[in-house]
Amino acid sequence: MLGIKNQILKNLQPRYLIPQVLLIIIFVGIIYYFTNNAGINMKARNISSGFDFLNTNSGFDVQFSLIPYSGSSSYGTAYIVGLLNTLLVAFVGIIFATIIGFIIGISRLSSNWLLNKFAAVYVELFRNLPLILQIFFWYFAVLRALPETKDSITFFNAVFINLQGIYIPKFIFKNFHFFAYGFVIALITIFLLWYFSKKLFYEKGIPLPVFKYSVFIILVLPVIFSFIGGTTYLVEYPILKKNYGISNFVGGIKLVPEFIALALSLSIYTAAFIAENVRAGILAISKGQKEAAKSLGFNNSQSLKLIIIPQALRVIIPPTTNQYLNLTKNSSLAAAIGYPDLTGVFAGTSLSQTGKAIEIIFIVMMTYLTISLLISLILNWYNKKIALVEK
Repeated sequence: MLGIKNQILKNLQPRYLIPQVLLIIIFVGIIYYFTNNAGINMKARNISSGFDFLNTNSGFDVQFSLIPYSGSSSYGTAYIVGLLNTLLVAFVGIIFATIIGFIIGISRLSSNWLLNKFAAVYVELFRNLPLILQIFFWYFAVLRALPETKDSITFFNAVFINLQGIYIPKFIFKNFHFFAYGFVIALITIFLLWYFSKKLFYEKGIPLPVFKYSVFIILVLPVIFSFIGGTTYLVEYPILKKNYGISNFVGGIKLVPEFIALALSLSIYTAAFIAENVRAGILAISKGQKEAAKSLGFNNSQSLKLIIIPQALRVIIPPTTNQYLNLTKNSSLAAAIGYPDLTGVFAGTSLSQTGKAIEIIFIVMMTYLTISLLISLILNWYNKKIALVEK
Protein backbone atom coordinates (compact mmCIF):
# COMPACT_ATOMS: atom_id res chain seq x y z
CA MET A 1 0.00 0.00 0.00
CA LEU A 2 2.87 2.33 0.86
CA GLY A 3 4.53 1.55 -2.48
CA ILE A 4 1.37 2.55 -4.42
CA LYS A 5 1.13 5.81 -2.46
CA ASN A 6 4.77 6.65 -3.20
CA GLN A 7 4.21 5.90 -6.91
CA ILE A 8 1.20 8.27 -7.02
CA LEU A 9 3.17 11.03 -5.30
CA LYS A 10 6.05 10.47 -7.73
CA ASN A 11 3.71 10.82 -10.74
CA LEU A 12 2.35 14.10 -9.34
CA GLN A 13 5.80 15.72 -9.37
CA PRO A 14 6.12 18.46 -12.04
CA ARG A 15 8.80 16.66 -14.07
CA TYR A 16 6.47 13.65 -14.44
CA LEU A 17 3.15 15.54 -14.53
CA ILE A 18 4.00 18.13 -17.21
CA PRO A 19 4.84 15.59 -19.99
CA GLN A 20 1.59 13.71 -19.29
CA VAL A 21 -0.50 16.90 -19.45
CA LEU A 22 1.24 17.94 -22.69
CA LEU A 23 0.56 14.51 -24.20
CA ILE A 24 -3.15 14.81 -23.35
CA ILE A 25 -3.33 18.32 -24.84
CA ILE A 26 -1.64 17.16 -28.06
CA PHE A 27 -3.96 14.14 -28.33
CA VAL A 28 -7.11 16.25 -27.80
CA GLY A 29 -5.79 18.82 -30.28
CA ILE A 30 -5.27 16.19 -32.98
CA ILE A 31 -8.79 14.83 -32.50
CA TYR A 32 -10.27 18.35 -32.59
CA TYR A 33 -8.33 19.21 -35.77
CA PHE A 34 -9.48 16.18 -37.71
CA THR A 35 -13.07 16.43 -36.41
CA ASN A 36 -13.29 20.13 -37.28
CA ASN A 37 -11.69 19.53 -40.70
CA ALA A 38 -14.17 16.74 -41.43
CA GLY A 39 -17.09 18.97 -40.40
CA ILE A 40 -15.94 21.79 -42.71
CA ASN A 41 -15.54 19.41 -45.68
CA MET A 42 -18.94 17.81 -45.08
CA LYS A 43 -20.60 21.22 -44.85
CA ALA A 44 -18.93 22.34 -48.11
CA ARG A 45 -20.32 19.24 -49.88
CA ASN A 46 -23.78 19.55 -48.25
CA ILE A 47 -23.36 16.20 -46.51
CA SER A 48 -25.37 15.92 -43.31
CA SER A 49 -24.08 13.97 -40.32
CA GLY A 50 -25.96 11.58 -38.07
CA PHE A 51 -27.23 8.02 -37.95
CA ASP A 52 -30.71 8.59 -39.41
CA PHE A 53 -29.66 6.75 -42.57
CA LEU A 54 -29.87 3.46 -40.66
CA ASN A 55 -33.67 3.61 -40.95
CA THR A 56 -33.78 4.26 -44.72
CA ASN A 57 -34.09 1.58 -47.40
CA SER A 58 -30.79 0.12 -48.56
CA GLY A 59 -31.89 -0.67 -52.12
CA PHE A 60 -29.43 -3.55 -52.63
CA ASP A 61 -29.65 -7.32 -52.21
CA VAL A 62 -27.33 -9.70 -50.35
CA GLN A 63 -26.69 -13.21 -51.67
CA PHE A 64 -26.26 -14.84 -48.25
CA SER A 65 -28.13 -13.86 -45.10
CA LEU A 66 -29.03 -15.57 -41.83
CA ILE A 67 -32.10 -13.35 -41.38
CA PRO A 68 -34.79 -12.23 -43.85
CA TYR A 69 -33.41 -9.44 -46.02
CA SER A 70 -34.32 -7.75 -49.31
CA GLY A 71 -33.63 -4.54 -51.18
CA SER A 72 -36.45 -2.85 -49.26
CA SER A 73 -34.74 -3.52 -45.92
CA SER A 74 -33.01 -0.71 -44.05
CA TYR A 75 -29.30 0.00 -43.75
CA GLY A 76 -29.63 -1.01 -40.09
CA THR A 77 -30.80 -4.46 -41.21
CA ALA A 78 -27.91 -4.59 -43.68
CA TYR A 79 -25.55 -3.92 -40.77
CA ILE A 80 -27.06 -6.81 -38.79
CA VAL A 81 -26.77 -9.09 -41.85
CA GLY A 82 -23.08 -8.24 -42.24
CA LEU A 83 -22.45 -8.62 -38.51
CA LEU A 84 -24.11 -12.06 -38.33
CA ASN A 85 -22.21 -13.25 -41.40
CA THR A 86 -18.95 -12.09 -39.84
CA LEU A 87 -19.74 -13.79 -36.52
CA LEU A 88 -20.72 -16.99 -38.35
CA VAL A 89 -17.50 -17.32 -40.33
CA ALA A 90 -15.43 -16.30 -37.27
CA PHE A 91 -17.15 -18.87 -35.06
CA VAL A 92 -16.78 -21.68 -37.61
CA GLY A 93 -13.18 -20.65 -38.27
CA ILE A 94 -12.24 -20.61 -34.58
CA ILE A 95 -13.79 -24.05 -33.95
CA PHE A 96 -12.07 -25.76 -36.89
CA ALA A 97 -8.78 -23.87 -36.43
CA THR A 98 -8.63 -25.02 -32.81
CA ILE A 99 -9.34 -28.67 -33.68
CA ILE A 100 -6.87 -28.75 -36.59
CA GLY A 101 -4.29 -26.77 -34.65
CA PHE A 102 -4.31 -29.18 -31.70
CA ILE A 103 -4.08 -32.22 -33.98
CA ILE A 104 -1.19 -30.76 -35.99
CA GLY A 105 0.58 -29.44 -32.89
CA ILE A 106 0.50 -32.83 -31.17
CA SER A 107 1.47 -34.55 -34.43
CA ARG A 108 4.60 -32.42 -34.65
CA LEU A 109 5.81 -34.14 -31.47
CA SER A 110 4.82 -37.62 -32.61
CA SER A 111 7.45 -40.38 -32.79
CA ASN A 112 5.91 -41.44 -36.10
CA TRP A 113 8.29 -40.01 -38.72
CA LEU A 114 5.69 -39.64 -41.49
CA LEU A 115 3.11 -37.96 -39.23
CA ASN A 116 5.76 -35.67 -37.75
CA LYS A 117 7.03 -34.53 -41.15
CA PHE A 118 3.53 -34.06 -42.52
CA ALA A 119 2.68 -31.78 -39.60
CA ALA A 120 5.92 -29.84 -40.08
CA VAL A 121 5.23 -29.35 -43.80
CA TYR A 122 1.67 -28.24 -43.02
CA VAL A 123 2.86 -25.59 -40.57
CA GLU A 124 5.64 -24.24 -42.77
CA LEU A 125 3.49 -24.23 -45.89
CA PHE A 126 0.29 -22.59 -44.68
CA ARG A 127 1.92 -20.25 -42.18
CA ASN A 128 4.18 -18.71 -44.82
CA LEU A 129 1.63 -18.28 -47.62
CA PRO A 130 -0.36 -15.01 -47.64
CA LEU A 131 -3.91 -15.52 -46.41
CA ILE A 132 -5.44 -13.69 -49.39
CA LEU A 133 -3.62 -16.10 -51.72
CA GLN A 134 -5.08 -19.07 -49.85
CA ILE A 135 -8.57 -17.57 -50.09
CA PHE A 136 -8.13 -17.13 -53.85
CA PHE A 137 -6.87 -20.71 -54.17
CA TRP A 138 -9.89 -22.28 -52.46
CA TYR A 139 -12.35 -19.99 -54.21
CA PHE A 140 -11.03 -19.80 -57.77
CA ALA A 141 -8.92 -22.96 -58.13
CA VAL A 142 -11.07 -25.40 -56.16
CA LEU A 143 -14.67 -24.25 -55.76
CA ARG A 144 -14.98 -22.46 -59.11
CA ALA A 145 -13.78 -25.66 -60.80
CA LEU A 146 -16.83 -27.61 -59.60
CA PRO A 147 -19.39 -28.81 -62.19
CA GLU A 148 -22.47 -26.90 -63.32
CA THR A 149 -25.78 -27.27 -61.51
CA LYS A 150 -27.16 -29.98 -63.82
CA ASP A 151 -23.97 -32.07 -63.38
CA SER A 152 -23.83 -31.73 -59.57
CA ILE A 153 -21.82 -34.13 -57.46
CA THR A 154 -24.43 -36.07 -55.48
CA PHE A 155 -24.21 -37.92 -52.15
CA PHE A 156 -27.10 -40.19 -51.13
CA ASN A 157 -29.40 -38.14 -53.36
CA ALA A 158 -29.56 -35.57 -50.55
CA VAL A 159 -26.33 -33.53 -50.71
CA PHE A 160 -25.46 -31.74 -53.95
CA ILE A 161 -22.18 -29.96 -54.71
CA ASN A 162 -21.81 -27.70 -57.71
CA LEU A 163 -20.55 -24.34 -58.87
CA GLN A 164 -23.32 -22.54 -56.98
CA GLY A 165 -22.39 -24.08 -53.63
CA ILE A 166 -23.30 -27.01 -51.42
CA TYR A 167 -26.95 -27.91 -50.93
CA ILE A 168 -27.92 -29.97 -47.87
CA PRO A 169 -31.28 -31.07 -46.41
CA LYS A 170 -33.13 -28.71 -44.09
CA PHE A 171 -34.93 -29.91 -40.98
CA ILE A 172 -38.20 -28.13 -40.19
CA PHE A 173 -39.27 -28.77 -36.59
CA LYS A 174 -42.61 -28.46 -34.82
CA ASN A 175 -42.49 -27.88 -31.03
CA PHE A 176 -38.75 -27.49 -31.36
CA HIS A 177 -38.46 -25.84 -27.94
CA PHE A 178 -38.84 -29.24 -26.21
CA PHE A 179 -35.85 -30.55 -28.16
CA ALA A 180 -33.94 -27.38 -27.19
CA TYR A 181 -34.81 -27.92 -23.50
CA GLY A 182 -33.44 -31.44 -23.69
CA PHE A 183 -30.27 -30.23 -25.39
CA VAL A 184 -29.65 -27.51 -22.78
CA ILE A 185 -30.26 -29.92 -19.89
CA ALA A 186 -27.91 -32.41 -21.57
CA LEU A 187 -25.17 -29.76 -21.73
CA ILE A 188 -25.66 -28.88 -18.06
CA THR A 189 -25.57 -32.58 -17.12
CA ILE A 190 -22.35 -33.10 -19.11
CA PHE A 191 -20.75 -30.10 -17.40
CA LEU A 192 -21.67 -31.44 -13.95
CA LEU A 193 -20.43 -34.91 -14.94
CA TRP A 194 -17.15 -33.44 -16.16
CA TYR A 195 -16.74 -31.45 -12.92
CA PHE A 196 -17.57 -34.50 -10.74
CA SER A 197 -15.26 -36.83 -12.72
CA LYS A 198 -12.39 -34.36 -12.48
CA LYS A 199 -12.88 -34.03 -8.72
CA LEU A 200 -13.16 -37.81 -8.33
CA PHE A 201 -9.99 -38.38 -10.33
CA TYR A 202 -7.83 -35.89 -8.45
CA GLU A 203 -9.14 -36.88 -5.02
CA LYS A 204 -9.39 -40.68 -5.36
CA GLY A 205 -7.61 -41.43 -8.65
CA ILE A 206 -10.72 -43.04 -10.16
CA PRO A 207 -11.13 -42.20 -13.91
CA LEU A 208 -14.57 -42.10 -15.53
CA PRO A 209 -15.28 -42.54 -19.27
CA VAL A 210 -16.68 -39.01 -19.51
CA PHE A 211 -16.61 -38.87 -23.30
CA LYS A 212 -18.73 -42.03 -23.71
CA TYR A 213 -21.23 -40.84 -21.11
CA SER A 214 -21.37 -37.39 -22.72
CA VAL A 215 -22.12 -38.82 -26.16
CA PHE A 216 -24.89 -40.99 -24.69
CA ILE A 217 -26.42 -38.05 -22.78
CA ILE A 218 -26.32 -35.61 -25.72
CA LEU A 219 -28.03 -38.18 -27.94
CA VAL A 220 -30.65 -39.53 -25.53
CA LEU A 221 -31.90 -36.54 -23.49
CA PRO A 222 -33.06 -34.38 -26.45
CA VAL A 223 -34.84 -37.43 -27.92
CA ILE A 224 -36.65 -38.10 -24.62
CA PHE A 225 -37.78 -34.49 -24.33
CA SER A 226 -38.88 -34.55 -27.98
CA PHE A 227 -41.15 -37.55 -27.30
CA ILE A 228 -42.57 -35.88 -24.19
CA GLY A 229 -43.30 -32.61 -26.00
CA GLY A 230 -44.47 -34.16 -29.24
CA THR A 231 -41.67 -32.70 -31.33
CA THR A 232 -41.96 -33.62 -34.99
CA TYR A 233 -39.81 -32.73 -37.95
CA LEU A 234 -39.97 -32.58 -41.70
CA VAL A 235 -36.94 -33.00 -43.94
CA GLU A 236 -36.85 -30.58 -46.86
CA TYR A 237 -34.53 -31.93 -49.55
CA PRO A 238 -32.97 -29.77 -52.28
CA ILE A 239 -34.84 -30.35 -55.56
CA LEU A 240 -33.48 -29.46 -58.99
CA LYS A 241 -36.00 -27.36 -60.91
CA LYS A 242 -35.86 -25.55 -64.21
CA ASN A 243 -37.18 -21.99 -64.36
CA TYR A 244 -37.09 -20.00 -67.63
CA GLY A 245 -34.63 -22.55 -69.01
CA ILE A 246 -32.24 -22.18 -66.04
CA SER A 247 -31.68 -25.18 -63.74
CA ASN A 248 -31.34 -24.48 -60.04
CA PHE A 249 -31.96 -26.19 -56.72
CA VAL A 250 -34.95 -25.21 -54.60
CA GLY A 251 -35.34 -26.00 -50.90
CA GLY A 252 -32.84 -27.23 -48.35
CA ILE A 253 -29.92 -25.16 -47.08
CA LYS A 254 -27.42 -23.59 -49.42
CA LEU A 255 -23.81 -22.97 -48.39
CA VAL A 256 -22.41 -20.42 -50.81
CA PRO A 257 -18.86 -20.94 -52.19
CA GLU A 258 -17.70 -17.62 -50.73
CA PHE A 259 -18.49 -18.78 -47.19
CA ILE A 260 -16.88 -22.18 -47.71
CA ALA A 261 -13.69 -20.69 -49.20
CA LEU A 262 -13.35 -18.10 -46.46
CA ALA A 263 -14.04 -20.52 -43.60
CA LEU A 264 -11.58 -23.08 -45.02
CA SER A 265 -8.85 -20.49 -45.54
CA LEU A 266 -9.20 -18.90 -42.11
CA SER A 267 -9.30 -22.31 -40.38
CA ILE A 268 -6.31 -23.82 -42.17
CA TYR A 269 -4.19 -20.65 -41.99
CA THR A 270 -4.83 -19.93 -38.30
CA ALA A 271 -4.46 -23.61 -37.37
CA ALA A 272 -0.81 -23.46 -38.48
CA PHE A 273 -0.10 -20.79 -35.83
CA ILE A 274 -2.18 -22.51 -33.15
CA ALA A 275 -0.25 -25.74 -33.84
CA GLU A 276 3.00 -24.00 -32.93
CA ASN A 277 1.40 -22.64 -29.75
CA VAL A 278 0.33 -26.17 -28.82
CA ARG A 279 3.78 -27.58 -29.56
CA ALA A 280 5.45 -24.84 -27.49
CA GLY A 281 3.03 -25.42 -24.61
CA ILE A 282 3.69 -29.16 -24.52
CA LEU A 283 7.47 -28.67 -24.74
CA ALA A 284 7.27 -26.19 -21.84
CA ILE A 285 6.19 -29.00 -19.51
CA SER A 286 9.16 -30.44 -17.70
CA LYS A 287 10.36 -33.91 -18.58
CA GLY A 288 9.86 -34.93 -14.96
CA GLN A 289 6.08 -34.54 -15.31
CA LYS A 290 6.02 -36.94 -18.24
CA GLU A 291 8.25 -39.44 -16.45
CA ALA A 292 6.08 -39.22 -13.33
CA ALA A 293 2.99 -39.97 -15.42
CA LYS A 294 4.68 -43.07 -16.87
CA SER A 295 5.76 -44.21 -13.43
CA LEU A 296 2.11 -44.07 -12.33
CA GLY A 297 1.18 -46.41 -15.17
CA PHE A 298 -0.35 -43.86 -17.56
CA ASN A 299 -0.07 -44.61 -21.26
CA ASN A 300 0.81 -41.85 -23.75
CA SER A 301 -2.83 -40.93 -24.36
CA GLN A 302 -3.70 -40.68 -20.65
CA SER A 303 -0.50 -38.81 -19.90
CA LEU A 304 -1.23 -36.28 -22.64
CA LYS A 305 -4.90 -35.82 -21.72
CA LEU A 306 -4.66 -35.82 -17.92
CA ILE A 307 -1.20 -34.47 -17.13
CA ILE A 308 0.45 -32.59 -20.00
CA ILE A 309 -2.36 -30.73 -21.79
CA PRO A 310 -3.99 -29.28 -18.61
CA GLN A 311 -0.62 -27.78 -17.64
CA ALA A 312 0.30 -26.79 -21.20
CA LEU A 313 -2.94 -24.77 -21.56
CA ARG A 314 -1.41 -22.10 -19.32
CA VAL A 315 1.18 -21.53 -22.03
CA ILE A 316 -1.12 -22.18 -25.00
CA ILE A 317 -4.06 -19.89 -24.16
CA PRO A 318 -2.40 -16.39 -24.23
CA PRO A 319 -0.89 -16.61 -27.75
CA THR A 320 -3.91 -18.53 -29.03
CA THR A 321 -6.12 -15.63 -27.91
CA ASN A 322 -4.19 -13.42 -30.34
CA GLN A 323 -4.82 -15.93 -33.13
CA TYR A 324 -8.56 -15.91 -32.46
CA LEU A 325 -8.51 -12.11 -32.67
CA ASN A 326 -6.48 -12.23 -35.88
CA LEU A 327 -8.90 -14.73 -37.40
CA THR A 328 -11.89 -12.52 -36.59
CA LYS A 329 -10.23 -9.44 -38.07
CA ASN A 330 -8.89 -11.35 -41.08
CA SER A 331 -12.47 -12.27 -41.97
CA SER A 332 -12.71 -8.75 -43.42
CA LEU A 333 -10.75 -10.12 -46.42
CA ALA A 334 -14.10 -11.62 -47.44
CA ALA A 335 -14.65 -8.57 -49.64
CA ALA A 336 -12.02 -9.97 -52.03
CA ILE A 337 -14.33 -12.83 -53.04
CA GLY A 338 -17.69 -11.15 -52.46
CA TYR A 339 -18.75 -12.78 -49.19
CA PRO A 340 -21.21 -10.33 -47.57
CA ASP A 341 -19.49 -9.75 -44.25
CA LEU A 342 -19.60 -6.61 -42.14
CA THR A 343 -16.85 -4.86 -44.08
CA GLY A 344 -18.24 -5.71 -47.51
CA VAL A 345 -21.93 -5.03 -46.84
CA PHE A 346 -21.71 -2.07 -44.49
CA ALA A 347 -18.29 -0.45 -44.94
CA GLY A 348 -18.44 -1.18 -48.66
CA THR A 349 -21.82 -1.04 -50.36
CA SER A 350 -23.66 0.98 -47.68
CA LEU A 351 -20.86 3.53 -47.44
CA SER A 352 -20.65 4.03 -51.21
CA GLN A 353 -24.41 4.59 -51.44
CA THR A 354 -24.88 6.88 -48.43
CA GLY A 355 -21.55 8.71 -48.29
CA LYS A 356 -21.69 8.48 -44.47
CA ALA A 357 -18.02 7.62 -44.20
CA ILE A 358 -17.41 8.85 -40.66
CA GLU A 359 -20.52 7.26 -39.17
CA ILE A 360 -20.15 3.91 -40.94
CA ILE A 361 -16.41 3.57 -40.32
CA PHE A 362 -17.01 4.48 -36.66
CA ILE A 363 -19.71 1.79 -36.33
CA VAL A 364 -17.54 -0.85 -38.02
CA MET A 365 -14.49 0.02 -35.91
CA MET A 366 -16.50 -0.12 -32.68
CA THR A 367 -18.05 -3.43 -33.73
CA TYR A 368 -14.71 -5.12 -34.38
CA LEU A 369 -13.33 -3.60 -31.17
CA THR A 370 -16.28 -4.96 -29.17
CA ILE A 371 -15.96 -8.45 -30.68
CA SER A 372 -12.21 -8.49 -29.97
CA LEU A 373 -12.70 -7.34 -26.38
CA LEU A 374 -15.37 -9.99 -25.78
CA ILE A 375 -13.11 -12.76 -27.12
CA SER A 376 -10.22 -11.47 -24.99
CA LEU A 377 -12.47 -11.24 -21.92
CA ILE A 378 -13.68 -14.83 -22.25
CA LEU A 379 -10.23 -16.32 -22.86
CA ASN A 380 -8.55 -14.19 -20.18
CA TRP A 381 -11.21 -15.39 -17.71
CA TYR A 382 -10.48 -18.99 -18.66
CA ASN A 383 -6.72 -18.40 -18.48
CA LYS A 384 -7.06 -17.02 -14.93
CA LYS A 385 -9.29 -19.94 -14.00
CA ILE A 386 -6.64 -22.52 -14.93
CA ALA A 387 -3.69 -20.47 -13.63
CA LEU A 388 -1.68 -21.73 -10.69
CA VAL A 389 -2.74 -20.15 -7.39
CA GLU A 390 0.06 -19.17 -5.04
CA LYS A 391 -0.64 -20.08 -1.44
